Amino acid sequence: MLKNDERYEKLARTLVEFSINLQKGERVLVNNIDIPDDMTIALIQAIHTRGGVPFLRLQSNKVARAQNKILSEEAFTSIGEVFLDEMKKMQAFIALRGGNNAFYQSDVAQEQRMMIDRIMRPVQDWRVQKTKWVILRWPSDGFAQQAKMSTDEFEEFFFRVCTMDYSKMEANMEALKKRMEAADKVRIVGNGTDLSFSIKGIPAIPCGGRHNIPDGEVYTAPVKNSVNGIIQYNTPTVYQGIPFENIRLEFKDGKIIAGDAGNKTNALNKILDADEGSRYVGEFAFGLNPHILDPVCDILFDEKIAGSFHFTPGQAYEEADNGNRSQIHWDLVCIQRKEYGGGEIYFDGKLIRQNGLFIPADLQKLNPENLT
Repeated sequence: MLKNDERYEKLARTLVEFSINLQKGERVLVNNIDIPDDMTIALIQAIHTRGGVPFLRLQSNKVARAQNKILSEEAFTSIGEVFLDEMKKMQAFIALRGGNNAFYQSDVAQEQRMMIDRIMRPVQDWRVQKTKWVILRWPSDGFAQQAKMSTDEFEEFFFRVCTMDYSKMEANMEALKKRMEAADKVRIVGNGTDLSFSIKGIPAIPCGGRHNIPDGEVYTAPVKNSVNGIIQYNTPTVYQGIPFENIRLEFKDGKIIAGDAGNKTNALNKILDADEGSRYVGEFAFGLNPHILDPVCDILFDEKIAGSFHFTPGQAYEEADNGNRSQIHWDLVCIQRKEYGGGEIYFDGKLIRQNGLFIPADLQKLNPENLT
């Protein structure tokens, strides 16, 4: 298992100094789940060095599971009110998610998880919209196993990805931002996929290490009623504690009119029926991180896979808002590099990316060989 070394301090400085750009006197809520004490101490030290004030909420997956299984809607409503009041007093938020089992919550009833997500959505919305925040998942034996790596190999991968030069990536994203904001029609084709929609008039937001670590995406949203066609995702996903593979969605005038996930189709459609907005899409994004090439079944990593895109049922972000509102936000990923079946993305009929590589000269600096 990980031992305290200079990597802790380097990561803590990255999170505090770059990701949330903490200023003197700002309050930071540190919400750590099953994280080594030495890493939490490194964060406290980094926050103190910048003149900030750390507020700690230290949790465990075991205790959270017990709470989620037994508490009533009334109890969670009360908890949500207190958490929202707390979040409104913060200027920044750092969350590290640890634990050996990504499926720890899988035996919490789906209806219970959906109720909790609905009640806690205002807390998440305030955090996303009103604070400087960053979230990452901590390495463990279980996480390494998920990624099909040895623990030592995965730790090296983790720290390489999380402490890369995000300032270089951030600068290179500007050309893609400009092209996305100038575009109207998008068409995506690939194995089992032929999807068309508009992104006209909706901002494109570069993400280069300021919120999630690891990072590496530029996102926008489709015009809400413009999506038509079929998409076949090829990346495993876990949502509300349930693992899914090979999700297929069919759209008409923006709405998901059919969804298939093999023997998980009923569970898929329960999620998509959560509310009126859950069958519409709130985000379209390019994955760009040159160090992340294969799924590890954790969305903070998988949505950043080089040569991928994600197309997200549910809530739109305020910064790239298409008006869709939902209690869900489910980042579903499709990788288009050759080894994953290939594919193309077009803006207004012009080929932008083919088999995971950008074609226009001004975008080629976002290809993996130019970011490593």
